[in-house]
Amino acid sequence: MSSMAERNKSTKALILSVKEMGESNRTVQVLSESLGMFRATLYGGPKSKLRSLVQPFNTGTLWLYEDESRQSRKITDFDVSDCHNSLHESLPKIWAANLAAELLLRTHCAGDDHNAYILLKALVDGMDRSSEDEARTGLLRFLWRYLGLLGVQPDTESCAGCGTRLAGIQGMQQIAASCIPAENGFVCPDCRGSRQGEGEAQVFRYELSGEGLFYLTALNTLQPGVVRAIRLSAQTIWQLKQLLFTLAEQAAGCKLKTLESGMGIL
Repeated sequence: MSSMAERNKSTKALILSVKEMGESNRTVQVLSESLGMFRATLYGGPKSKLRSLVQPFNTGTLWLYEDESRQSRKITDFDVSDCHNSLHESLPKIWAANLAAELLLRTHCAGDDHNAYILLKALVDGMDRSSEDEARTGLLRFLWRYLGLLGVQPDTESCAGCGTRLAGIQGMQQIAASCIPAENGFVCPDCRGSRQGEGEAQVFRYELSGEGLFYLTALNTLQPGVVRAIRLSAQTIWQLKQLLFTLAEQAAGCKLKTLESGMGIL
């Protein structure tokens, strides 16, 4: 009896992907709050009720049967709490969710399954209640926070060159800093100017306005509800996309397929 109890487990889970395996079965990629990221097998044909419940980005309580001798997991039930239907009706939303999932997979959830689960669930919950434009901005917030979880967030407060405080040194729409991904830091306009004079112009591809710099800092210091209420200019959103997509791929150590195929959508 105790052996059976050990083999049957339940966990809060978010379905990341579902792939066909043979004629009737599926391989499911799962992110769990307590078990981390893992694969499990879902048995049953097209008319199976369980098959209709186990869909990408559905969340709820997942029941598993574990066979340690075969090192395998089988899904036996899924109590869905949220289907996030709007994600499947919007290309920008589903692409954003897929990008976040791919990044977590490539970086092994930053070694912090619990907080990675919280961040991804917050993203899909928020996008489900948002417009497509709000979902795109939500993705940017997720990427910045996840870079923090990975421990590779560039410092937005001080210049990596001279140590000058970056906040407030330029107007909100003027360029306040430039990011150098290879050095994982921002430099002020003065340091940028001096380094360009030394022939390093090619490294300054990621400029950020005062508004963008303020927004990234706010993500680390203000309550989520306060940050969501901040409205950004189209120029700042474009700058943040260029920067954060690059930093995400740098953190992953490879090109992200979702970005390559969906750049125009995101």
